[in-house]
Amino acid sequence: MAAPCGEQIHREVQDYYGKRLQKSADLKTNACITLARPLPKMVRDALENVHEEVVARYYGCGLVIPECLTSCRILDLGSGSGRDCYLLSQMVGERGHVTGIDMTEGQVEVAKKHIAYHMDKFGYKKPNVEFLQGYMEKLSDAGLADESYDIVISNCVINLAPDKRAVLREAYRVLKPGGEMYFSDVYANQRLSESVRKHRVLWGECLAGALYWRDLYSIAEEVGFSPPCLVTASPITIGDKELEDIIGDCRFVSATFRLFKVPGSSRAGPGQVIYNGGIVGHERELVFDANFTFKEGEVVDVDAEMAAILRSSRFAEEFLIRAGGSNTAAPQGCCPKGVKA
Repeated sequence: MAAPCGEQIHREVQDYYGKRLQKSADLKTNACITLARPLPKMVRDALENVHEEVVARYYGCGLVIPECLTSCRILDLGSGSGRDCYLLSQMVGERGHVTGIDMTEGQVEVAKKHIAYHMDKFGYKKPNVEFLQGYMEKLSDAGLADESYDIVISNCVINLAPDKRAVLREAYRVLKPGGEMYFSDVYANQRLSESVRKHRVLWGECLAGALYWRDLYSIAEEVGFSPPCLVTASPITIGDKELEDIIGDCRFVSATFRLFKVPGSSRAGPGQVIYNGGIVGHERELVFDANFTFKEGEVVDVDAEMAAILRSSRFAEEFLIRAGGSNTAAPQGCCPKGVKA
């Protein structure tokens, strides 16, 4: 029996998330519910404002709430019941905008049903969120224009897409120059066997479609993104003997990465940067990724990639950036912890 084709995968995932799962507790592994690190207080407070049905019907891994979001335009790929969209709605403010797109009709209906509730809860005069039904591999079909978003996020859904290259290619297309793709997903320490890739429950549980972590790096480079910056990673436990036997010696992690659409004009060699402490909730230090933590007022040597990212992105106003610095700054990107080639 061959691994399922793209259309079949879409149908089976829609069925799994639209009909078979009614709440997070119905999941058979922790792949879709792993949190990589504790939630900041401002995010915990924002989460308390989200409708209980939206939270109960959400199946994400990790939390995809990046920093420095005021007035940003954000696209959530595979937005599900809309939990992250409603969190981000509060972070971007009334002048910002959040678009969620999901292929599962039932999930989109849950998200749309609660727009008025949340806008009233947030005190907004008009909605700053919208939800679309569509495929993240075909964002143009949903009317999403080139260079129209500051940030693209995704929470444990790219593994459900048959064509990962198309997803990253579309994300790159809709991002503005200097924009960021900030996303959590499931990765494997090897390319998956046929028996894993054809297993219906493992597809729904975010494992059968997991990308070999090295392939993320090659696809990101091919599409045009900067090298992936690993933010956090945590091992996934299966907890189901039947599924463990099928998976064998393959190991999985839930990892959060950030990719940037860096214009060529921003590349100018390594540099030194000083964080000004101006990002709300991160005044003393900004933990940017696994390699770089920026403390307020501290001079940090960065490599050419990080210098270009900070110079071209929404973080530019939060840093003093000057040319030069050490050529031995920490390299960008790294293997997710717990995942070995």
